[in-house]
Amino acid sequence: MSIATLVVLALALLAAVYAIMLYNALVRLKHNVTRAWANIDVLLKQRHDELPKLVETCKQYMQFEQETLTKVMEARSRVHAAQESGDVRSLGAAEGGLRASLGRLFALAEAYPDLKTNQTFQQLQTRISALEDGIADRREFYNESVNLNNVRIEQFPDVLIARWFGFKAAELLEFAAAETADVDVGALFRS
Repeated sequence: MSIATLVVLALALLAAVYAIMLYNALVRLKHNVTRAWANIDVLLKQRHDELPKLVETCKQYMQFEQETLTKVMEARSRVHAAQESGDVRSLGAAEGGLRASLGRLFALAEAYPDLKTNQTFQQLQTRISALEDGIADRREFYNESVNLNNVRIEQFPDVLIARWFGFKAAELLEFAAAETADVDVGALFRS
């Protein structure tokens, strides 16, 4: 075997090893996105299970606020439907609606001293607030994973491997602009 043949074989071997490394890195990024989504999914399911308990507790005290309680449950249903369908864009919009409904519910609870002092309500409010914080943290991790994945599948030479093996861009979980704006607490008390 000649030296030229050995050099060509060595270069081909190096190219193959490099392509395998790129492919494995893209697979790892894709699975990071999936794992990050699963983390959000767990918290959404936990919150989904807590909301009916909160509404039932509030019903005992807030006889005249049925519209608010209904809006919370409708928003919960929209989040659940978007979550089940895996539609990230719809989930972001539904999350915004649910957070607004919960904000209004918690603000209205201030007008009911017996409800505010109810231990079950306090525990549920604390639990749901903690889940909201967890969702926000996991959303940040998910969006970072999506961003890394999307950048990587567009960069050269990764784009060649990504196209060859059908790697797809993932969608960011974004909330409506109103969701990220400052809260007008006074508006929460006005209908």
